[in-house]
Amino acid sequence: MKAIAEIGGELVAACDKSDSVGIIDTYFPDAAFFTEFERFDRHLEKLKRQEQKVDYVVVCSPNYLHDAHCRFGLRYGANVICEKPVVLNPWNLEALHDMEKESGKRVYTILQLRLHESVKNLKAKVDRGPPDKIYELDLTYLTSRGKWYYASWKGDMSKSGGIATNIGVHFFDLLTWIFGNVKNNVVHLHSHDRAAGYLELEKARVRWFLSISGETLPDAVKAKGLHTYRSLQCDGEEFEFSGGFTELHTRSYENIVTGQGFGLDQVKRSIELAHVIRNDQPVGLIGTYHALASLPLLKHPFESALNR
Repeated sequence: MKAIAEIGGELVAACDKSDSVGIIDTYFPDAAFFTEFERFDRHLEKLKRQEQKVDYVVVCSPNYLHDAHCRFGLRYGANVICEKPVVLNPWNLEALHDMEKESGKRVYTILQLRLHESVKNLKAKVDRGPPDKIYELDLTYLTSRGKWYYASWKGDMSKSGGIATNIGVHFFDLLTWIFGNVKNNVVHLHSHDRAAGYLELEKARVRWFLSISGETLPDAVKAKGLHTYRSLQCDGEEFEFSGGFTELHTRSYENIVTGQGFGLDQVKRSIELAHVIRNDQPVGLIGTYHALASLPLLKHPFESALNR
C-alpha cells in the first residue's frame, strides 16, 4: 500500500479474510473492503461494467494461492503484481504464460534485490571480470521468527514451500542472476526452521544457509537486540547489503507501471531451483557445506502436538 501511494496510485478495493486491517486507513481509507472473495469479485466486475475497470490486481496472499489469484487477475483483464514466489511449482509458470497470451496482460513480480545498488554493482563487477573466473561464496540469511510462524500457513510446507522457498527464493534469484545457471545442486539439510546446501553455478561455488531460528543468530547480533542477519562473502570478502531496502518496493512498482517490471521469464530459474531443493532428499553433512549447517537441530515447537 505504501508503494502504491508513493507512485500516485489508488487502491480501489481490497480483499482479506482477516478484518484486522486498520492499516488501510493510513493509506487508502476510502478503498472498498471485502472479507469474502466472491463479493470482491462481484465488486470488480461491477466496476468493469461501469467502465471503471482496475488496471492492476496486486497479489499478497499466501504462497500456495498466488497462482490462482494471478489467474483471476488475468481473467479479469488486468495486469498482475505478485509477491514472491509467483508460483510454487515450475509447471504453473507455463500455464500463466498461456493466460498472458490469451488476455494480452502480464504478470509482474517483486524481485527487489535486483534493484539494490550494491547488488547491481556486484553483478557489473562479475560481468566485467574474467569469463572463466569461478567465485567462492558463502550466503547466510538468518531472520528470527516466533512460534506464530509454525501455526500460520508459513509453517506448512505445502502452502509456503518451506524455508528454502519462503525466505530463500529471493536469494536464489540473486545468485542465478549474477552467477549464471545451476550446474550442480546438493541439499545438506531442510527442516522446519533451517535449510542448507551447496550450489555450483556457471561462475560460482556457493555454500548457503537459511534459518528462522533465533538460536542461529551470531552472539554479536543478539547483543544488539537485532533479529535479522544477512551476509554474502565473495572470495573471502564481505559483501555488504544489509541496508538500502526501505525504498525497493516503491522502485519496483515504479518500474512495473512504466513497463519495465520483472515478468515470468525472470523468475523461472529461482522457482525451478527452489522446487528442486524442496523435493530433494537431504544428504546430511557430507562434502562441501556451510559452517552453520553443523549447529544442533532444534525440535519443532509444536512437535508434541503434531505427534498426538
